[in-house]
Amino acid sequence: MSNPFVRIVEPLDPKQPLKKFFNLSKLEDVRYAHLPFSIRVLLEAAIRNCDEFLVKKGDVENILNWKVVQHKNVEVPFKPARVILQDFTGVPAVVDFAAMRDAVKKLGGDPEKINPICPADLVIDHSIQVDFNRRSDSLQKNQDLEFERNKERFEFLKWGSQAFKNMRIIPPGSGIIHQVNLEYLARVVMDQDGYYYPDSVVGTDSHTTMIDGLGVLGWGVGGIEAEAVMLGQPISMVLPEVVGYKLLGNPHPLVTSTDIVLTITKHLRQVGVVGKFVEFFGPGVAQLSIADRATIANMCPEYGATAAYFPVDDISIGYLIQTGRDKEKVMCTKRYLEAVGMLRDFKNSSQDPDFTQVVELDLHTVVPCCSGPKRPQDKVAVSDMKKDFETCLGAKQGFKGFQIAPDRHTSIVKFNFEGCDFELAHGSVVIAAITSCTNTSNPSVMLGAGLLAKKAVEAGLTVKPYIKTSLSPGSGVVTYYLRESGVMSYLSQLGFDVVGYGCMTCIGNSGPLPESVVEAITQGDLVAVGVLSGNRNFEGRVHPNTRANYLASPPLVIAYAIAGTIRIDFEKEPLGINASGRKIFLKDIWPTRNEIQAVERQFVIPGMFKEVYQKIETVNQSWNALNAPSDKLYTWNPKSTYIKSPPFFDGLTLALQTPKTIEDAYVLLSFGDSVTTDHISPAGNIARNSPAARYLTSRGLTPREFNSYGSRRGNDAVMARGTFANIRLVNKFIDKQGPQTVHFPSGETLDVFDAAERYKQAGHPLIVLAGKEYGAGSSRDWAAKGPFLLGVKAVLAESYERIHRSNLVGMGVIPLQYLPGQDAGTLGLTGRERYTIIIPEQLKPQMNVQIKLDTGKTFHAIMRFDTDVELTYFHNGGILNYMIRKMAS
Repeated sequence: MSNPFVRIVEPLDPKQPLKKFFNLSKLEDVRYAHLPFSIRVLLEAAIRNCDEFLVKKGDVENILNWKVVQHKNVEVPFKPARVILQDFTGVPAVVDFAAMRDAVKKLGGDPEKINPICPADLVIDHSIQVDFNRRSDSLQKNQDLEFERNKERFEFLKWGSQAFKNMRIIPPGSGIIHQVNLEYLARVVMDQDGYYYPDSVVGTDSHTTMIDGLGVLGWGVGGIEAEAVMLGQPISMVLPEVVGYKLLGNPHPLVTSTDIVLTITKHLRQVGVVGKFVEFFGPGVAQLSIADRATIANMCPEYGATAAYFPVDDISIGYLIQTGRDKEKVMCTKRYLEAVGMLRDFKNSSQDPDFTQVVELDLHTVVPCCSGPKRPQDKVAVSDMKKDFETCLGAKQGFKGFQIAPDRHTSIVKFNFEGCDFELAHGSVVIAAITSCTNTSNPSVMLGAGLLAKKAVEAGLTVKPYIKTSLSPGSGVVTYYLRESGVMSYLSQLGFDVVGYGCMTCIGNSGPLPESVVEAITQGDLVAVGVLSGNRNFEGRVHPNTRANYLASPPLVIAYAIAGTIRIDFEKEPLGINASGRKIFLKDIWPTRNEIQAVERQFVIPGMFKEVYQKIETVNQSWNALNAPSDKLYTWNPKSTYIKSPPFFDGLTLALQTPKTIEDAYVLLSFGDSVTTDHISPAGNIARNSPAARYLTSRGLTPREFNSYGSRRGNDAVMARGTFANIRLVNKFIDKQGPQTVHFPSGETLDVFDAAERYKQAGHPLIVLAGKEYGAGSSRDWAAKGPFLLGVKAVLAESYERIHRSNLVGMGVIPLQYLPGQDAGTLGLTGRERYTIIIPEQLKPQMNVQIKLDTGKTFHAIMRFDTDVELTYFHNGGILNYMIRKMAS
């Protein structure tokens, strides 16, 4: 072969035909052995897919000598083996593909060139809501309502699965994308067309990193970037630094994997790992199951890294067998990894790679904890929860404060629910949800929750009936082992019935609270609480009426549901008093690690996985009954409020338009730190007084039919109106939270969309000012598409979260970053100025550009196009425009 990096080795099985192995380790250079395992997988993928391995400043020395690589701007074209999508991001991706086919046809090209080249799996898991709970038929009723609301979306996706090759749809009710990937889709080693090579994946969901716990290199990208990858475009990236995270010791018997990941999240936010890989090593890793590792890898976006990688070891191989994978293929996988030096022994320190930086955690120091009330990185030890919440009550409004007046800290509001009288106070739990891929994929914490529920019921404890309790497993396997182990009935008795197989409460699909509860919260202006076993708790995400939300392990979710309040010290105060008058403490019902492991060994068996997954694509009869058109070009329905051809490609020509200087732009919004994609493009409830609601009402819909922003991502008219529509948005131009801004020419305070429309009609460009970590959170592409449609030409921030910056690039919106040591405060920016951003004719990655204000002030900022490829996208007006021109020509 012409590529000097490709090597052929002996076949693993004499019975099989000769297989060719892409094998960097056969370069016989000892320095390769010191590269982080995650980088080895990245380079193997780059070699496999590209004629030119390194496209800038690259040579063998750069590849093999890590100490050189980390100091040089080495750009790698990474083509993952697979792409995974979920429906909230998958629907707009398929909408874009359909519109791109139309655009290619208009430009004289072959529309069927718009088609996935690499395998793409789309799992429908974001549409189901907790409309019904605490009843035996909750699952069926929620699924029926899901189909009633989303039939049009589902028909569209079914069209996509037929119109596009290489695209598989996993129907609703099957599970959460990342757990399905972990238990079923992931290969670890690909065996395709006579070649073995490491599995790798990108996904249109930020928690794609969960699969890194199994040794598959993967991370989340925006839907825009994923579409380009599916069409054969590599991800051009600067070879990242890799932080080695060394795990030592054994976890305390009372500690769960949730406690470990919340501890790591806080630690790595303090270290600073945005844009970097984190690779775990050390003897402590061997103490963690694959489910534990997957939990830690899952929350990688919460600590800001690109990937959180656990190399494959013998425990990984055992997991593949446990989850019902073919034993012969698993053994072949193991032999391949041994042959290329990529099977890890965490107890062998001689295998430890050279890392950019090393940090350590002794697992024995981890204590039971939660995170909140507004961010995943704000870890609080369970022993400190009561005190911490009470401190937050009076603290200044912010990530750890609600600014409640001292004389109102003990406020109580009485209300009636189903004929009985109850009281709510600050800290009262009104939502308790065992949910999310983060924890429901882990049998140890799920069985721990079930055993705790069993002991609680046997001790005579109950959960107050007004608390919205729910259990939404990540796959049918979870229900299987909870039922077989005998704990499901006890979970149901406490109100934790299975309500659906999907993300649900974790993504804001928590459904309505009882009216009397909402009225009590509103009447007392109470800081009500949601407790969930999820990975995100940003303001306004979980539910509009829960101002405080805490991430916790599934057993702790049940414990706080029983207590009914977050203001409890479990060590000193009882969970409750049973009918006999006995005080029951948490320690009385908390299951031991040995109890949990004994049940797990007995009931989590390969047969369960095989039985569930062999029928995953056909088991949903409602999906099977859907009719979808078979045309290769989609016939758009002008009356649809779900699926609409987007305006992104209107007027697109083959000729490039030279980027122009942005002149006299107004600031649409001015933000502080940690503005998330939930703030920019919320996924949940559509408020009845919002621009999106007014649009839907004008189309003849009632509030009951609004559904959610997430479900409407195939309609740009709704999503543009939903941009910056989060009710917890904090805009410096406004003295209160809310989705409004000042329209400076008139001085009026308007909804953000309405203000943007006025600017657009007058021909004024817009920019957004922000602080640190702009765009943290979910990988939603609409957080870039929406601002683009509002007329935002650039964002000026102190720093960006990786995926959101990439999405801005993909839409042709310029990500500008203050120079080191500068910010709006040091430059004296109020946001009321008008900004002219000078775009030079000759652009270079990360170059400084000049910004002039109408006040006469001038300063410079970094244009965060990080690679030459990203500059190419910018010249084309975005990555999708580039792909259309490429396909059309």
